[in-house]
Amino acid sequence: MRQDKAETIALKALGWLATNDELLPVFLGSTGSDIEKLRDGAGDPAFLGGLLDFICMDDQWVIEFCDTEGLAYDTPMRARAALPGGGEMHWT
Repeated sequence: MRQDKAETIALKALGWLATNDELLPVFLGSTGSDIEKLRDGAGDPAFLGGLLDFICMDDQWVIEFCDTEGLAYDTPMRARAALPGGGEMHWT
């Protein structure tokens, strides 16, 4: 997947997250972010990659996002791999 397409998918994920009243506070709390940083992060491919990392932590979140957007369930992971840091393996 090309980075521009991955960024588009991540922006859709950001929009989905922003409308999720239960999950948005979890994301903000776990990242130490706030709404302003969320808006600023929309233009940062590394932030978008981190957002996809967060969503991909839970299969149910992936399913809900993909069902909402009409995407295949592997799309968030493929998009994550195309963004900065996506090729690195984390074993923690």
